[in-house]
Amino acid sequence: MPTERPPPDRLARPQGESLAYHSTAGRAPGIIFLGGFLSDMTGTKALTLEAYARTQGRAFLRFDYQGHGESSGRFEDGTIGRWAEDAITAIDELTEGPQILAGSSMGGWIMLLAALARPQRVAGLLGIAAAPDFTEDLMWQRFPEEIKAEIETQGVHYAPSDYAETPYPLTKRLIEEGRRHLLLRAAIPLTCPVRLLHGMRDPDVPWETALRLADKLDSRDVEVTLVKDGDHRLSEPADLRRLEATLDRLLAEVDEG
Repeated sequence: MPTERPPPDRLARPQGESLAYHSTAGRAPGIIFLGGFLSDMTGTKALTLEAYARTQGRAFLRFDYQGHGESSGRFEDGTIGRWAEDAITAIDELTEGPQILAGSSMGGWIMLLAALARPQRVAGLLGIAAAPDFTEDLMWQRFPEEIKAEIETQGVHYAPSDYAETPYPLTKRLIEEGRRHLLLRAAIPLTCPVRLLHGMRDPDVPWETALRLADKLDSRDVEVTLVKDGDHRLSEPADLRRLEATLDRLLAEVDEG
C-alpha cells in the first residue's frame, strides 16, 4: 500500500486566509520551491527537490500560493503581486538563514520578485522554464482582439488548458496588476548566482526568455542550460537528474562563497 503523506501545515495570512505548506528541517542554505501558474506543491519537481534536500541534510520548503492547491482563497482573486507576497511571507515566517529559490514557470517570476524584496536572504536562484512577464508577453500581447475585448468588457476569459480538463480564468485584474511587476524591460538588480534551465521544445514559454533574463540580470554569475528535447515541465527522469546536478553545483558554489 502507498504511504499516505501527512496533511500540510498552515500559515495564517492577515486577510483571514492561510497558506498550506510542508517544511523539512536542515542546514542552510535551505531550498524553497516556487510552483507555477495553476500548479501546486505536490508536483514531480517539488517532491524530487524535497527528497534531494533530505539526502543532503538541507532545509526545504514547498507551499501553495493563495488559490492554489491546498491553500485557501479563490484562484481568480489572485495576482502576481499577491502570489509574490505569499512567497515573501513564506521566506520571512517559515525559513531561517540564506535560501536558494527554485522557481518553475511562473515561479521563476515569483522567485525574482521575492529575491528583489529580500536580497539579503537569497543566496542563489534556480529557474526551471522561468516565465517572468508572462501575463503581458505570453498572454496579453498574443491574444486575438476578441479575447482582449472579452477581458476588457467581462473582466475574465476562460482559457482551455493543456494540463487540466476544465478551462481556467484569466482575469482583467491579473493582466493589469501583472504590469506593475514586469522585469524584462530594464536591468534586474540581483547579484547572486543564477542558474536557468529551459527546454527548447517548450510550447508555453520560449527558450529565448531564458536568454533575455540572463541578459537583464546584474549578476555576473549566470548560467543558462538549454535542453534541446526539453518540454515546459522538464520533469522526465533525465530532466530531474539535471535539476539535481545543477543544484549540487550551485550549492557547492554558495557554500564555498
